[in-house]
Amino acid sequence: MRPRDRQMSWSLPFDKPIQPPKGKKLVTLKDAAAYIMALPKAKQLSPEWQAAGEAVIMAAEDQGPLMHAYVGMMLALHGAKPIPEYNPSKEGTAKAEAG
Repeated sequence: MRPRDRQMSWSLPFDKPIQPPKGKKLVTLKDAAAYIMALPKAKQLSPEWQAAGEAVIMAAEDQGPLMHAYVGMMLALHGAKPIPEYNPSKEGTAKAEAG
């Protein structure tokens, strides 16, 4: 199937609606996408909202699980910060210092 032949499923509902701090519940991927698009541009560009948006799009394209979109939205809504990049050299140093 060619990529442009793939239909997006924006009407897919989350297993449990998401209640943002203000506004109506987000029931579908379309609701989540509209919520993200209504955010101020600076907020849309933050790492947590970029990740949430990507997960929503992937779920709509059937390229990722709906649960990832749900979790991404919940983390972004609740101010989750990206996990710092794993650096094994720092962990090894901490173990050596502790031991």
